[in-house]
Amino acid sequence: MGVNLTPIMVKRILKLEDLRGKTFAVDANNYLYQFLSLVRMPDGTPLHDSHGNITSHLAGFMFRSTRLIHDYDISLVFVFDGEPPPLKQNEIMKRRKAREKATVEWEKALKKGDYATAFSKAVMTSRLTQPMIADAKHLIRILGIPFVQAPSEAEAQCAHMAAKGEVWGTSSKDYDSLLFGTPRLLRYLTISGREFLPSKGVSRPLKPELIELDRCLAYWNISRESLIDLAILIGTDFNAGLKGIGPKKALILIQKYGRIENLPPGFRSKIETQKYEEVRKSFLRPAVTDSYALEYGELEEDELYDFLCNQRDFSKERVATAARRMKEFYATKRQAKLKRWFTSS
Repeated sequence: MGVNLTPIMVKRILKLEDLRGKTFAVDANNYLYQFLSLVRMPDGTPLHDSHGNITSHLAGFMFRSTRLIHDYDISLVFVFDGEPPPLKQNEIMKRRKAREKATVEWEKALKKGDYATAFSKAVMTSRLTQPMIADAKHLIRILGIPFVQAPSEAEAQCAHMAAKGEVWGTSSKDYDSLLFGTPRLLRYLTISGREFLPSKGVSRPLKPELIELDRCLAYWNISRESLIDLAILIGTDFNAGLKGIGPKKALILIQKYGRIENLPPGFRSKIETQKYEEVRKSFLRPAVTDSYALEYGELEEDELYDFLCNQRDFSKERVATAARRMKEFYATKRQAKLKRWFTSS
């Protein structure tokens, strides 16, 4: 879910063409959840193979990723969540209850034959299981795309890599990456350009949004530490926030008082019970790793066809499209490498 900073966000709307040559650390779980939510049958049922394995996330991943890489020269490094921090347990339980509620409502809508409502409820039932994550990692590996296993929060690991300059920015729908310190956050790294809104039963057009941390902090005239305190007032995945405090009010309070310790007693006393120091630490000193490789490998074409066509029932024609994109991408990389070698020689 992440923290809600939309009403105060300073952003630039871009085109995919503006991102050519850029490398992004992608919040893989966030990325896969998008496909689990949207790649479904009209009644909301996710795509399955003949053995009952869910394949919605694989279909969406393969086609979007290979197009971004091939058509737009955007390099992707996928980062997977590790163990969630203890402070996140309440948020995890909240999400689980929301999925259970949506599942009941989906089943009721199906019995009534109300497929529009069924679909709007089904998109909120998505659950990314360990076997599904294993399938995604296997697909990424045989496509030759690098991925990183984070020790904890993927967004923290993405921000760490971006702050080191190893990638240009973080790609995630959530704003948490800014709290973790990514210098650049790109939301909506998508080709279709639409997002389904379950609560309204409609979709809306989307364009890539670039948010630069330093630019935002300068505009708001606050520090990153103050931004974290602002988020604590609103509520994060690690704390509930204060009732009646939204992004705009939180910004006014932080601009005036600087940090939580300086707030009037009426506010501060309510926050102290939420262990805000621990929440701060979760964003300022998260668990991350430097043990990873960011180089692209090679396409394992035979294994790609075996996995997707023989094991997961994908059509050979559709897989061939993705394979062609990656072969052409790797051929271009080899040509560029040879050109550099001969030039330097």
